[in-house]
Amino acid sequence: MTGTTRGTVALVGAAVLAATGAGALGAGAAAAAPHGTGRHTVSPAPAWTTRAQAQRSAAATSGPTTRVKVWLAPRDGAGLRRLAAAVSDPSSAQYGHYLDTAQYAARYAPTAATVDAVSGWARGAGLHVDTVGTDRHFVEVSGSREAVSSAFTANLRTFTLDGATGTAPTSAVTVPDALGAQVLAVTGLDTVTHRTRPAQEGGRGTASTSTASPSDLGPPAGFVNSTTCGAYYGQKVDRTDPAFEGKHLPYSVCGYTPKQLRSAYGITASHLTGKGETVAITDAFAAPTIEEDANTYATRHGDKAFRRNQFTQANDTTYDPTKVEECGGNGWYGEETLDVEAVHGMAPDAKVAYYGAASCYDDDLLNSIARVVHDNKASLISNSWGEPTYVVVDGVKTPTIDDALVQAYESVILQGAVQGIGTYFSSGDDGDEGANTGVVSPDWPAADPYITAVGGTALAIDKQGRRQFETGWGTEKYTLSNGAWAPVGYLYGAGGGCSDRFTKPFYQQHTVTGCAMRGVPDVAMDADPTTGMLVGETQVFGAPTRFGQGVRYGEYRIGGTSLASPLMAGLQATVQQHRGRIGFANPSLYRLARTSGVFYDVRHQGDRGNVRVDYVNGLNADDGLVPSVRTFDQDSSLTTGRGWDDVTGVGAPTARYLATASRRH
Repeated sequence: MTGTTRGTVALVGAAVLAATGAGALGAGAAAAAPHGTGRHTVSPAPAWTTRAQAQRSAAATSGPTTRVKVWLAPRDGAGLRRLAAAVSDPSSAQYGHYLDTAQYAARYAPTAATVDAVSGWARGAGLHVDTVGTDRHFVEVSGSREAVSSAFTANLRTFTLDGATGTAPTSAVTVPDALGAQVLAVTGLDTVTHRTRPAQEGGRGTASTSTASPSDLGPPAGFVNSTTCGAYYGQKVDRTDPAFEGKHLPYSVCGYTPKQLRSAYGITASHLTGKGETVAITDAFAAPTIEEDANTYATRHGDKAFRRNQFTQANDTTYDPTKVEECGGNGWYGEETLDVEAVHGMAPDAKVAYYGAASCYDDDLLNSIARVVHDNKASLISNSWGEPTYVVVDGVKTPTIDDALVQAYESVILQGAVQGIGTYFSSGDDGDEGANTGVVSPDWPAADPYITAVGGTALAIDKQGRRQFETGWGTEKYTLSNGAWAPVGYLYGAGGGCSDRFTKPFYQQHTVTGCAMRGVPDVAMDADPTTGMLVGETQVFGAPTRFGQGVRYGEYRIGGTSLASPLMAGLQATVQQHRGRIGFANPSLYRLARTSGVFYDVRHQGDRGNVRVDYVNGLNADDGLVPSVRTFDQDSSLTTGRGWDDVTGVGAPTARYLATASRRH
């Protein structure tokens, strides 16, 4: 969920963005400012580099080829933004009147002439033109580090920040004035603060990466949950350990199956299966056993395996070994497995299209979203990754996400919106980010107003498959000390909060969010690892386990808003089965939230927490067991409450939501 850089980054003094976005697309990204004679400033040097230079940054030496993407402005960016709002708003006469890819290209895509102009300039600057993105969203160019630095006047230097080493500009990034109105952003110059990580939690082992093959990084290290757990919520109560605050708490569940989750959220009773719909998933890299593992998992738990061509992959395997190592390689495989199995579990008849990115850097992942939007086969995109928006350097918070990057993202997300594609992001797993980065702020891209941000809950499903209670996901951990439960501290929780850079979007204007600007998240589903989902994956077990030893298929419980996002996307696929594309869902979600009972109002309720028992070695009981209390609804400074809140948004979907939202408008 959060980027690998630990700190915070805030756009101090950044311009207030338009009510539903980051500024005027097509206006040339940041405000035009000359950089020497005949140059246009695309973006200033990252603010954190000014502070970090005191840490003895080094001049970027020649080394591996540097690749960057030059993102191009759509034609009539203002019109694109207006159309995206209109086709997404149920109160608009244009609601649901979507464009196809060809219509989008004809009206809004950058022209071939623009691509030629940027490409010609790049070649003249000594760079190589590698590829042009789908619908001409970007031109990717490469060259020596010195050539790239010179072409964009970036003055690249090498930094090590919070353990991450890479290059970043120390001067404004510019292009010739003649290209200023056509260029939104240049990404790939800052390789320190733009790495994302998956938003999953659950106690996985350490990845074991091999780069012998560009398409197979090897299975990840194995992890096994102990069997001291329940098949459903409250089945087993811990009467061995001391009571917690006067009560013996239930043991955690062993991991819910899709059948239990479908039942609790009303899908089973609706008889909806997502037939005819397609959900896309983006992540870094691609586990070669995704489909095999998903099929094994489904059949072991009473569901059907994927039909022929029901699961497809479109992976970018142009892996850079350095980025593979920086991104944790096969550490992403568990995320991919979770996403695919969660979507298939919620919508068993929907198609699932997996788009693997070449790395965990945000621009490679954005490229995957652009490929989904261009193909236009999927009407929902689930993205379980993100990054903080601030980094702290020398005690000062500075931003990593600038207006140029926001506009590059929105150029793709808005295309999806006008084509009827909804983009869902996990809200993050570090609460308000204060403990993680030192700055309280929601994650990016979840905070963007054109994203449906999915927060997290702790869900209690009883023996009959009913929702017993649902409260916020936020965990304080306690361990035994001298025969009593002693606090360890905050562990993790659903991301959210009030944005300080996006103004309140139109769909939140009539909702009490407690935020003067954009509030995050929008909606929520189960995310707490204590009440998480069981997933199955091929792993390497370094010791005897109940699944065997060596390379074996095994199952474990996992959570995070990485679970919540694909659960929501899968549920939305069932909603669309009869009514057709919802597209950008937020205007509809907030409108429906005005009706009582459509969303479950997640509040502080239920048990104080659960007891989780883990194997000390993460594989078997040979080295013993260790219990801990994992509390519910203690999420940093974020709190649940009546109506919208900054942990769960408008709440969790109910059977009434399915019945109401699935009707054609």
